[in-house]
Amino acid sequence: MLSKRIEQLGIVVPPLAGPFGAYVPARRVGNLVYISGQLPMKEGELLAIGPVPSRVSVEQASLAARQCVVNALSAIRTVVDLDSIVGVVRVGAFVNSDVTFTQQPQVANGASELLIELFGASGKHARAAIGVNTLPLGAAVEIEFLFEVKGP
Repeated sequence: MLSKRIEQLGIVVPPLAGPFGAYVPARRVGNLVYISGQLPMKEGELLAIGPVPSRVSVEQASLAARQCVVNALSAIRTVVDLDSIVGVVRVGAFVNSDVTFTQQPQVANGASELLIELFGASGKHARAAIGVNTLPLGAAVEIEFLFEVKGP
């Protein structure tokens, strides 16, 4: 059960932050739950601000990507119970990147590795790791998720 694994890892899933714009944090369609892009917010503060690697190291950005997973768990609770998650289908990582930076996959690994820690084999997923020139609030990373959940 995911809730027990979260507890074992000492992860605290925060209440969902808000308000939001003209979108919802999570949307269920059949047995899939789409999670809107998550920023690395913790206790109301961004964990990493600015481009990688000139202002944020790859290691810091990778840790921020882990926080995006925690925030995604908060978002998914708006539509399903955490223990109904079957696995992870896809992750889309956007990394605020300096012009010559090419290690976006290493940043995204922070999220991917935590998902595998949480879900085991069902945490393995398809992924895109994309460099961008800026993100909301100047965040170093933003990640969207697609989870599979138990049927209706």
